Amino acid sequence: MMLPQATARLAAGGRLAVIAFHSLEDRLVKRFLRACSSDSLPADLPIRARDLPQLPLRIVGKAMRASEAEIAANPRARSATLRVAERSDAVLDLAALRRALTEHGPDAWRS
Repeated sequence: MMLPQATARLAAGGRLAVIAFHSLEDRLVKRFLRACSSDSLPADLPIRARDLPQLPLRIVGKAMRASEAEIAANPRARSATLRVAERSDAVLDLAALRRALTEHGPDAWRS
């Protein structure tokens, strides 16, 4: 998967835009963006927001799908999904990211 390498190459404030044309591809992208933009701390941990670690990505908006007009002009756009994330200036630990993405095993996309 090229998403970790693409994220590592982004400068702070750079945006990563990914178009997935298949639901399984979209699931991989969604899980990657979620893993990079959310922490693994318990929700009830008594810690101030300013003391939380900065995350490497911030999801920008919702997933976008093609409009009816776009689908009428280009039927192949029917299955496309666009997801965008913005890079922060936090350090991206690729080894920890790989562990987080593979902790559920090879069938993680099924859940």
